[in-house]
Amino acid sequence: MKNVSILGATGSVGTQTLNVIKEQSHKFKLISFSSNKNYEKTIEIIKNFNPKYVAINDKNTFEKTKEYCNVNNIKINVLYGMKGLIEICTLDEVDIVVTSIVGMIGLIPTLEAIKAGKDIALANKETLVTGGELVMKAAQASRVNILPVDSEHSAIFQCLQGNRLSSIDRILLTASGGPFRGKTKEDLVDITPEQAIKHPKWNMGKKISIDSSTLINKGLEVIEAHWLFGIDYNCIQVVIHPESIIHSMVEYKDGSVMAQLASTDMRLPIQYALNYPNREERIVDRLDFYKIKNLTFDEPDLKNFKGLKICYEAGKAGGIMPTILNSANEAAVDLFLNKKIRYLQIIDLIEECMNKFENKKILDLQDILDAENKVRNFIKNKYKI
Repeated sequence: MKNVSILGATGSVGTQTLNVIKEQSHKFKLISFSSNKNYEKTIEIIKNFNPKYVAINDKNTFEKTKEYCNVNNIKINVLYGMKGLIEICTLDEVDIVVTSIVGMIGLIPTLEAIKAGKDIALANKETLVTGGELVMKAAQASRVNILPVDSEHSAIFQCLQGNRLSSIDRILLTASGGPFRGKTKEDLVDITPEQAIKHPKWNMGKKISIDSSTLINKGLEVIEAHWLFGIDYNCIQVVIHPESIIHSMVEYKDGSVMAQLASTDMRLPIQYALNYPNREERIVDRLDFYKIKNLTFDEPDLKNFKGLKICYEAGKAGGIMPTILNSANEAAVDLFLNKKIRYLQIIDLIEECMNKFENKKILDLQDILDAENKVRNFIKNKYKI
């Protein structure tokens, strides 16, 4: 029996992780989880899984949850804020932490969990985008596994089993192309948040769906792959694959290409990460190869979707630049979702921040937090928020 902690249990990946735990309740026990503003879902998880701890980042939801548990005599430790996030993923009884919380907020608790010797099922790409060098060094020092949960990185990880990293020629990171594939900049001028969150293949949260539409999400995945697998950026190629059946591929030096295929269901990479190195009984739909008529591939459109291009630039620049990019993107997406900027301004704002702030080497965690602060303060002042 593995004891699990989930950072971000009420989001898309967190919810599907709970489904995997429920499907394989003989193997996993939810010890602790975190949530933000979703009070109803927080109470539902407490009722259904009987965890020992919950950490809540929203003050109002924290107080309501604590009152509910007291009134109903539910024995659970209700914690608040960053201190609570750190506590729930460093508990002695926790074996593995699923980091599915969205944004840079996941970096600090993930680092603390690694230092506490916990294996990490990583679904929070910002952790490696901003703190890749610190995180991978900490994982090596603590001898813990960083197990990718993103479908693309899980696919690469699975294709690498039994092979040496030194035998890789390149990684082929697949992308659906998002909801606006084939459109021009002129077509994107009046795009609304409601249109941008409608992903053609995956059921994801709003922020990740917006990132997918701009190809920023794929760019962040490129940076994540660089750190996870120690691969040079020139050896990571993005391939548009609209069917989303091949989740990614690895090409080896001898010319062999290994691909991982599966239905578009996040429960598979979650299940693989939780059970690694073992494979358990299938809980996702079987691929029906008689119904698959075409597998198509294309180059990403970097002219109309510059998000991927600027992510490569930030990754290759290294240092604090990926943090600048990520912080600007988080703020810009939030502004767009709240209809304070237009769709095309997301990339414009990221580029403005990348040009404005000086790059420098990361010496410690504080360098990352300071850079994030500067970017967010600049954007707040710019838009008077």
